[in-house]
Amino acid sequence: MMKGALTDISKAVGNTPIVRLNRVTAGLPVEIYVKCEYLNPGGSHKDRLAANLLRRAEEGPLKPGGTIVEATSGNTGASLALLAALRGYKCVFVMPDKMSQEKISHLRAFGARVVVCPTAVEPEDPRSYYQVALRLARETPNSFYANQYHNPANPEAHYLSTGPEIWRQTGGEFEVFCAGMGTGGTLSGTGKFLREKNPNIKIVGVDPVGSLYYDFVKTGRVTKPFSYKVEGIGEDFFPTTMDLKILDDVVRVDDKECFLMTRELTRLEGLFVGGSGGAAVSGAVRYARGMAERGVDQAGDRPARILVFLADAGHKYVSKIFNDDWMRENGFLEDSPGLGTVRDVLAGRGARPLVTARPSATLREVIAQMKATEISQVPIVEGGKLRGIVAEVDLLRALVSGGKTFESPIAEVIEDDYATVTPNTKIELLKTVLADAKVAIVEDAGEVLGIVTKIDLIDFLARSAQKPAAPPAA
Repeated sequence: MMKGALTDISKAVGNTPIVRLNRVTAGLPVEIYVKCEYLNPGGSHKDRLAANLLRRAEEGPLKPGGTIVEATSGNTGASLALLAALRGYKCVFVMPDKMSQEKISHLRAFGARVVVCPTAVEPEDPRSYYQVALRLARETPNSFYANQYHNPANPEAHYLSTGPEIWRQTGGEFEVFCAGMGTGGTLSGTGKFLREKNPNIKIVGVDPVGSLYYDFVKTGRVTKPFSYKVEGIGEDFFPTTMDLKILDDVVRVDDKECFLMTRELTRLEGLFVGGSGGAAVSGAVRYARGMAERGVDQAGDRPARILVFLADAGHKYVSKIFNDDWMRENGFLEDSPGLGTVRDVLAGRGARPLVTARPSATLREVIAQMKATEISQVPIVEGGKLRGIVAEVDLLRALVSGGKTFESPIAEVIEDDYATVTPNTKIELLKTVLADAKVAIVEDAGEVLGIVTKIDLIDFLARSAQKPAAPPAA
């Protein structure tokens, strides 16, 4: 054996560097550092997960020559495929159709079979990539279903590997650990280890608009999820590998800011990362600004420090995030306004005061509000935080068959049939949202700004269609 050589590529997993950001964080009073997990041999932090999954599986269900089956957004599949090539296993991976072609090609390069399923279906739908993976695992002899969304080996991998490595590298000299929210393995496992070392370290998750996590953490309610473009973070169900109790806060980001930050990380910092990395840094920057506003941006005689997890590499996204044509087609570049944003809808309908009610208000009081203001639904807000929504049909149902009286508190009839968006959510996405949800509630930094209904969107699109086209450039 050559001195200094590794016995195989799997021994190169881990010991990824931590790097300070400089240009994309200019002007911030807080220092932001990144953990470059995209430099693992499989191209992402999932190398750690795959190694621990197979270690546990080889103690039990996974036999020599077996087949690994997994539902994946691409990174877990790539890591499992790499280890499977070394150990002689076959692989079948099931992916949603929003994933980049590079990810699919990457998996097939390792000899894996890839099955692509529709994204815009419920997790319980037999066509969803979760359900298809389960079916294939049942139908394939001598197979092992990796099940990263519910396998305790997922957070365990980060508790045993990522957390201790970060602690060795930093000596714990940081105040916040920030990562994207996906299966929850990174936040739950790493967060648990860091908390054991220093209970004062803040654990902050970053969630994309359209995912379930943000609203659930902030309000305790399960709102309507909807599709979004950024890959590898966010969920439309709750994996058991995610320990939400470990979180101190959640920051929400939208597709556009994720992708623009991803490009800036590459062009200004030399970090060739994927969209989830851009999301995590965008969320960290937003959290850092909040720290400054709260006056907690210092740690003794130095600036406070945030450590951000960069999950995967950018080479799997060159046809999308790093492709100007794709970015323009989807309205993510400044020279492609598309149909506009939710902010344009709110502005276009003129001044309309936001009518809300407290959870303690009675049905009688809310009905009087709705009659006086001629509205058909009311957001329920407490302490500035959204608690849910009540519509006319909910009140009627409660009074006729729900056993409620006019003096019952409105909190007893609050509904979750809504989605939350931000002022920057694009109209193209809002159309998808309102096709499924009753209304869209507009929030920014936790503050309820307005409510958008189907008729609001129809009116906006009608007005837009009547505007004369811009004259051609001279």
